[in-house]
Amino acid sequence: MKHEVADAVSQLLREKGIDRETFQDIIEYVFMSMIKRKYGRSDNFNVIFNIDKGDIEIQCIKTVVEDGDLSDPAAEISLSEAKAYDPYSEVGEDTVVMIDYNKEFGRRIITAAKQHLIQRIREIEKDNLFEEFSARIGEIVIGDIHQISPVDIRLNIDKTEVIMPRSEQVYNERYRRGDSIKSIVLTVSKTSRDPEIIVSRRDVSFVKRLFELEVPEIYDSIVEIKAIAREAGDRTKIAVESNDKRIDPVGACVGMKGVRIQAIVKELNREKIDIIHWTRDRELIVRRSLAPVILLELIFLEGGNKVLVVIQDDQMPLAIGRKGQNIRLASKLTGYEIEPIKSSEYYQEELDLDEVVELTARQRSLLKDSGLKTAEDVLNADREALLAIQGVGPKTIERVIEVLSGYFEESE
Repeated sequence: MKHEVADAVSQLLREKGIDRETFQDIIEYVFMSMIKRKYGRSDNFNVIFNIDKGDIEIQCIKTVVEDGDLSDPAAEISLSEAKAYDPYSEVGEDTVVMIDYNKEFGRRIITAAKQHLIQRIREIEKDNLFEEFSARIGEIVIGDIHQISPVDIRLNIDKTEVIMPRSEQVYNERYRRGDSIKSIVLTVSKTSRDPEIIVSRRDVSFVKRLFELEVPEIYDSIVEIKAIAREAGDRTKIAVESNDKRIDPVGACVGMKGVRIQAIVKELNREKIDIIHWTRDRELIVRRSLAPVILLELIFLEGGNKVLVVIQDDQMPLAIGRKGQNIRLASKLTGYEIEPIKSSEYYQEELDLDEVVELTARQRSLLKDSGLKTAEDVLNADREALLAIQGVGPKTIERVIEVLSGYFEESE
């Protein structure tokens, strides 16, 4: 016998892929709710559900009582009625009575049961969806765009709608309805409706996963991605290290004739990718992060993670990059705040006192005799030391400092 409640949702259950045990538990739970609503109790009832046929049996265990002593029809049965089920029934024994629920339950109770059943199925479907995509966080998925709005893009992935917010899109990519695109599952969260599944093409993990898919050595942990910095749509810098001395990590990422890196660049819509050898040598990693720019000097400042790099004037635009992008990415990749300095500013030629014509020959001679050979020596000297020079008074010192300072102000 197939009950209309089971018949109404059987197709829905097949579509949702709910496992048999869970389905059976739901049916039994719903029918027990119907029984309790009808009889006020359910502890002496059994629901037997044949999931293959959709047949449902409801058994009620009742205690046999003398005719006329019946006080609780839900738990007791008169002796004469019990003998109709079992001729050998006796007072005080339990007997099993089959309930014809089509007659016993009203349409209102059945309708409420249907709604309850569908609600439970939807809740389980939501939980299954949440668990499935939670396990897929960090995985690259392929979806078809079916809706585009100013705030997000909606994609269908395995008959499930996922969202790519504007903040997770790449600014220079153009998306069209019907396009199939790759993205990475970023977050999954529960809501009052279906789980909210956020995917991204902008997140740095998307590039990392592409390398794992295209480079077998990375997937097998022979080559390891140690650091990665990205400004989506423009440039990515990635530092890699090999756990096998026989394998060149950069070469593995590039592939034969560049086939591997070309596949990644194509997926990223021609985004530039710089791959460097990772090293724990702080000076070398900074140099590699800015290659092919040649760094003349590096000065790591104490008490922080800042480094000053001296660069030839003509290479400064290349080092900084468009709108400072290259230097920002190099800083993110290395973990150091990199501050570039032009070589012309760093290597200022010393100004010999003999070249300062505004000073008299006697003034220059007195200063040089005291060990001050250049303008920098004088400006860096202590004022008391200058006043201690024989033949040089306070007014002369003021004049000398004013003249020499003027040279550097003009230079700046």
